Order: sequence, then C-alpha cells, then structure tokens
Amino acid sequence: MRLQPSGLACQAAPGRDLLSAAVTSGIRVPAACRNGVCELCEARLVSGQAMNTRNQQPITVGERLMMCRTQALTDLELEIPAVMASGNYQPRKFQAKVVDVRSISHDVYRVELQLPGRRDVAFHAGQYLSVNLPDADPCYFSIASRPSATNIELHIQASPDWVSAQKVIDALTSGQDVSVELPHGKACLAAAPAKPMVLVAAGTGFAQMKSLVEYLQETGFSQPIKLFWGVRKHEDMYLRSLAQQWHDDWAPFTFLPVVGDDEDNDWGGHHDQLVRAVLATGFDWSAVEVHASGSPTMVYTLMDALLEAGLPTQAFFSDVLEYAPRG
Repeated sequence: MRLQPSGLACQAAPGRDLLSAAVTSGIRVPAACRNGVCELCEARLVSGQAMNTRNQQPITVGERLMMCRTQALTDLELEIPAVMASGNYQPRKFQAKVVDVRSISHDVYRVELQLPGRRDVAFHAGQYLSVNLPDADPCYFSIASRPSATNIELHIQASPDWVSAQKVIDALTSGQDVSVELPHGKACLAAAPAKPMVLVAAGTGFAQMKSLVEYLQETGFSQPIKLFWGVRKHEDMYLRSLAQQWHDDWAPFTFLPVVGDDEDNDWGGHHDQLVRAVLATGFDWSAVEVHASGSPTMVYTLMDALLEAGLPTQAFFSDVLEYAPRG
C-alpha cells in the first residue's frame, strides 16, 4: 500500500484493515475511533482493488473509503493528504506546561513538558523543537520521546559555560509555562524503514536516537539496529542503563558505547575513535540507513567515511546537513 502525496508505503496483510497496517508501520493516520464513524481516516482509492469490511462490497477506483474498515485485495495506492512525509509538518507554537525538571547527570537535565491538545500535536520520530524565552533567541533541542508519547521529553545539557541552555533550565525550574515551537527537522522517520539501521550519537545527541528507538520498538521493527553512543567520559553517558536495557530486552538491537577518555576539548581524537568503531561493524553499507546526531565536525567526519565505504548519499540522515551545510 502506497500513500500519496507523502510517498510512504507499508505492507497491508490479507484480512487486516488498512488503518492497522499503517499504524503498525509507524505511519501517523488521523483517527479517533475504530468503527468508521469519525471519518478522520478517509482516503481516496487511486489504484488497486479493496473491500469495505462493513458491507463486504468492493471499492471502486476514485471512491472515498475509511481505512479502518477497508481491506486490500491487491496492491493499493491511496490519496490521503493528512499523512505527511518526513519533515513536512509545519511548525506551530504552543504554550507548554512544565511537568518535571530533574538532573540526570553532572550537566544534563531531563525535562518533561505537557502540551495542550496533545493528540493534535504531530511530529515524526527524530525531530526537534525550539524553546522560546522572552528577549532571547530560540534554543533548539531534540525531542527524546516517541511521537505517541503523552508528554514531550527533552535532554538539556546546561552549565555556566552553556549560557543559553542554562537560561532555559533556570526558567523551567521556576515552574513557569514556556513557549515552544515544533516540529523542526527533516532527519526523521515518518514510517519504519525496510532495511537495517545504524544510529550514531555524540553526547546529548542520544535524545534524538531515543525517540527513533522507542518509535521503532512500537512498530515491531525487526531489522538489525546498532546504536553507537560516543562520549568523552563514562559519566557523560547519562542514560547508559536505558540503552543497555534495550540491548538486553530487544533482539534486533545492539548498543555499542564509545568512551573517549579524551581531555582534548575539540574532541578530535574522539571523533576518529567513534568513526572507526562504526566502520568496524562489518555492515554492507550499500544496504543500511544511517542517522547521526552530534557536532558538525563529528557528523561530516562520519558521513565522509561512510560514503567512501559505499553508503548511498540518500541513506545518511542528520539535522546538521540542514542547519550547518558545507559550503
């Protein structure tokens, strides 16, 4: 089944309704019930053969249908403008309620935000938001929660040296509501891919990877996933126990921590170490998808090495390519 204009595709097994098939693949289709009354999951049949499960009648090409009460009889193409491709949601501003702010390492805080009308706030796994304080430039943070989560989770690295991030933490810990804008970013997942995945994070880049991993778990993703998390020191790996739990409990998932123990502030040696660890996996780089989150230096060092090793350009995803493009 292919959905237009997004171009997203998923498998619709015989005997299963189209809405369930889409949701299992991680495609966000608007729906408020399971019996066709809400009519939010309406689509138009562009090609193929399908059946209305309510009256067992065939659906003709050009006809409107409810995905929750339709089964595929052949390969289908549907038109459903409400389904967005990666990065195509338009950012909107919201007033978020601060639910919790807690320190989870020597310089990282876990922030939980509650948004009004959460079901109507759409984002893809791996996107980010901005926190907008009065008289300050927007501060951007990866969303660490999966799209279906009730609240929004952020991991904010803050210290006196990180002035803008420290201002955000100071404002949030005061208990005041905060203005946010989301979603941002095109290096995200609108549907579960059909190939193995390599996730590479440096520092708090783990937040983006957490969103991706929890989303893929929810879809029942069964392809191999390897997560590399690179930090300077062991204490910087602030949620190592969570990553290790994924490794222990989820068969497709492998966690590979990379600790630099490097005092060099520019992380030069650490970047090389992280890239070497990724290259040593032995993957057929022509058949995987890579998502990377970290500094521009790390991301471009990794990208250059992987492209040379055979990774197709279109299989490498990072927000760095959008906000810090090379000249």
